[in-house]
Amino acid sequence: MKRIGLLAGVGRLPVEFARAAKGMGITVIAIQLLPEVDKELQAVAAKSYEISVGQLDKIITTLKAENVTKVTMLGKVTKELMFSGKVQMDLRLQKLLAGLTDHSDDAIMLAFVKELMQEEIGILDQTALIQSLMPPVGVLTNRSLTPQEKIDAEYGFSIAKHMGGLDIGQTVVVKAHAVMAVEAIEGTDACIKRGGLLGRGGVLVAKVAKPEQDMRFDVPSVGLSTIEAMIEAGAAALVMEANKTLLIDKDKVIQLADAHNIAIEVM
Repeated sequence: MKRIGLLAGVGRLPVEFARAAKGMGITVIAIQLLPEVDKELQAVAAKSYEISVGQLDKIITTLKAENVTKVTMLGKVTKELMFSGKVQMDLRLQKLLAGLTDHSDDAIMLAFVKELMQEEIGILDQTALIQSLMPPVGVLTNRSLTPQEKIDAEYGFSIAKHMGGLDIGQTVVVKAHAVMAVEAIEGTDACIKRGGLLGRGGVLVAKVAKPEQDMRFDVPSVGLSTIEAMIEAGAAALVMEANKTLLIDKDKVIQLADAHNIAIEVM
């Protein structure tokens, strides 16, 4: 594999992937799906195009013109953009969505994958080149979980797994063995802030993979924005699933968490 397409959303993951690919001698053709995509991607990728996530036909046409036969999809592109009208959808995407019986995350992404594969463009496992970003079991911060936080961690982990199995979300916020918030269309950071408000601080955040996680898309990730949202929410701790959750900017994440006495444990 000497050439790969990168459909890039918001966050550091697309940059980390492009950097890893470049280090392996792989040419990265990036398509920035949103204006908020990290600008560093342009410097790391061999080529970079700005094409709205709603312009499916143009995305596929561009990939084929660049002789791309494999792509990966990384970065945040929330489903809320489609329903809010913030993204103008071309006829091809409108037709794709109209043909679905439901608009769950997996249903939309699988339809998108099928559309690409019909054009002989395969989908690469999101973690194929960045598995080193998935930490094993262990405590990452100076502070470990308190006894009560351990109880909440086990409870939150199980609830998050159940929600993931229902294809609702992969993050829950809990406190004192009660669910404060469940991630839905609003995304992780908004879920954390809402949970912190309802729990009046001191909450625990659990982030997991779906029970039948398709590694081609929607692999859970934690980064600086996660910790920043937790700080704003007054959250006390974060647990994530070992070897199945991507941790971006690990050193900075741990440093920021330690500075605010937030415990992070991989379980």
